[in-house]
Amino acid sequence: MQGLSFKKTLTLRKNLPPPSESNEARIRVSLAGICSTDLEIAKGYMGFEGVLGHEFVGVVEAAPDPNWIGRRVVGEINAACGECCFCVRNMRNHCSHRTVLGILGRDGSFAEQLSLPVQNLHPVPENLTDEEAVFTEPLAAAFRITEQISIRSEDRVTLLGDGKLGLLIAQVLKDRCRLVVVGRHAERKALLDRWDVPSLSLDQTAPLQHLSDIVIDATGSSKGFDLAQQLVRPQGTIVLKTTCAGRPKVDLAKVVIDEVTLIGSRCGPFQPALEALAQKKVDVYPLITEVFPLKKGKEAFRKAAERGVLKVLLRP
Repeated sequence: MQGLSFKKTLTLRKNLPPPSESNEARIRVSLAGICSTDLEIAKGYMGFEGVLGHEFVGVVEAAPDPNWIGRRVVGEINAACGECCFCVRNMRNHCSHRTVLGILGRDGSFAEQLSLPVQNLHPVPENLTDEEAVFTEPLAAAFRITEQISIRSEDRVTLLGDGKLGLLIAQVLKDRCRLVVVGRHAERKALLDRWDVPSLSLDQTAPLQHLSDIVIDATGSSKGFDLAQQLVRPQGTIVLKTTCAGRPKVDLAKVVIDEVTLIGSRCGPFQPALEALAQKKVDVYPLITEVFPLKKGKEAFRKAAERGVLKVLLRP
């Protein structure tokens, strides 16, 4: 089995052993997506070693429950123990002993096969293409925001970042609030206009200073939090979606003085994401920059790291 593995450097390995967990589903990967977290892991984030990747769609080839065999699936990335204090409180994504696909203690989706517990799997609706289904995991992360905070129609919400995740969040929130997207890619304005989402460039944010009820940082940059602090109003909320190897400079005194609520936001619910994709409420095709064969995985990573590139996909 071949796969794109990271250990100090990114390497395409052709002699990887196939998944051997007999109590889990074995899935043949059809398509996988490179996200910003993968790029950060390749810079040293999380200290992970192994096969990268956590966004995927594939077909179950073996499973403890034979009803899953042959089904096209996507999968939640946190594999929980089911027994710790967090699992029993239905906080499986924060399991003390969890492994995380392609991120923590578990080989990921940039390979021909992967394994996951059956309880992590979700069937893919028949009307979804693989290209749409592969966006389920990052779209679920966008829906996580709506689970964590109450967003009202009158709320002024500023979304920082017009990259892959930012454009998904914009589509989830555009009809829920008074949303404006702040980005650094001028070419994204036409796309946001098509979705009826107002947008500004970074040098146009002065009128927003200290006025936003909610600011969402999806910049993927350690500098995003500083801008979020400038834009959020007193007693407002900052939602942090950025994970990166760099450490941001944080003015905690301002957080205290302005009584700002900080919310970390990570993995989200797959079912609303699948439903939104199936109902064509979210358009993912404009986000696909290029599809590479897995054997050109290193080239795909270089492409994904280029400025202005959105989603790069890998096909085993």
